[in-house]
Amino acid sequence: MKGGLGNIMKQAQAMQENLRKAQEELARIEVTGAAGGGLVSIVMTCRHDVKRVHIDPALLKDDKEVLEDLVAAAMNDAVRKAEEMTQQKMAGLTSGLGIPGLNLPF
Repeated sequence: MKGGLGNIMKQAQAMQENLRKAQEELARIEVTGAAGGGLVSIVMTCRHDVKRVHIDPALLKDDKEVLEDLVAAAMNDAVRKAEEMTQQKMAGLTSGLGIPGLNLPF
């Protein structure tokens, strides 16, 4: 019995270390969200830190609401891509562990 528990503890520690490494890696991975055919783009990390915002100068002549909508759409696109990348990275951490009832939300 003790050997089984010891193995589970070792697996949990390894998973925790892998999780820490994955989080560090995700903080460095950048995704780009775009809207308006690329007229607005936002670069963010998979930890949702916005690094750059690009707005095509032609949009500055348009209606303010159009620009706001495009920025929001580009932001939402970037967030979706960051979440998808995060899910892909984290999915590999729990596969193959074989711990019953371990259903983590990624």
